[in-house]
Amino acid sequence: MQSFKNVELVKKANIYFDGNVTSRTFIDSDGSKKSLGIMMIGEYLFGTAEAEIMEIIAGAVEVRLKGEENWVAYNSGSSFSVPANSSFDIKVKAITDYCCSYVK
Repeated sequence: MQSFKNVELVKKANIYFDGNVTSRTFIDSDGSKKSLGIMMIGEYLFGTAEAEIMEIIAGAVEVRLKGEENWVAYNSGSSFSVPANSSFDIKVKAITDYCCSYVK
């Protein structure tokens, strides 16, 4: 999907890691919560409250889910899932544009 129509946009930005990761949250027309953001090159640890699906729109990352030993590479057009109440390490190899969908 290239665009979203009829959404409710939350004005306040989500800013993490001294501005190296930013996003904007919105509620899609079907009521689901999502965020669109940018990650600068670096390594980050994220915690999750809700389950998430992370779509890599552009860029390149490596991800290690909590409890896993191996890193998995994701590039433009790919996605990965993270369980609720968990965490993941991410190595951003190239500036990355992403869409996060929160799953209830």
